[in-house]
Amino acid sequence: MSVWKTVYLPLVMGLGIYSQVAGATGVSYKIDASHTSVIVSWAHFGFSHPTASISEASGNIVFDKTDPSQSKVDVTLPLNTIDTRVPALTEAFLGAGYFDVKNYPTATFSSSKVTATGNNKFDVAGNLTIKGITKPVVLHATLNQQEMHPMVKKPAIGFDATATVKRSDYKLDEYVPSVSDEIAIRISTEAYAK
Repeated sequence: MSVWKTVYLPLVMGLGIYSQVAGATGVSYKIDASHTSVIVSWAHFGFSHPTASISEASGNIVFDKTDPSQSKVDVTLPLNTIDTRVPALTEAFLGAGYFDVKNYPTATFSSSKVTATGNNKFDVAGNLTIKGITKPVVLHATLNQQEMHPMVKKPAIGFDATATVKRSDYKLDEYVPSVSDEIAIRISTEAYAK
């Protein structure tokens, strides 16, 4: 009995604690660029709300369903993929007056805090870096689904998210305020377990 108390009991307790910690660890997913959409829109002199897309997103999502505060998101967007569907505007966006993709080829987002807000919704606070300028941003995310993907045969997760940023914060303030300073961002993404 003394051997049980001195050796086996601490070992069993330690294994129990380890399994709880391991069970709390989130699942790590790799973002699938082919099923990820990033759309930005703005008000144009009050008449319309044009859009542009950014493709080929990459990054990782760690999602802990039991403790969402342990979740994490890191995303990289290659800015040379911006497409406004208006060639002259796309060219302007790529140039030095806007995103200056030769010197700043990517935008990045890295989360600092994830807060569950109910009904599969989460506020994902983090830092958005564009043109070497980093500002805090909150993504309002909705978990669409988390289960085995029927086609890729891997655990998968999918989110939609929205955010609003001020382009002037990133020195992208041409024509403000006639063309809105606030930019709406809409994201839809699928990611597969590593």
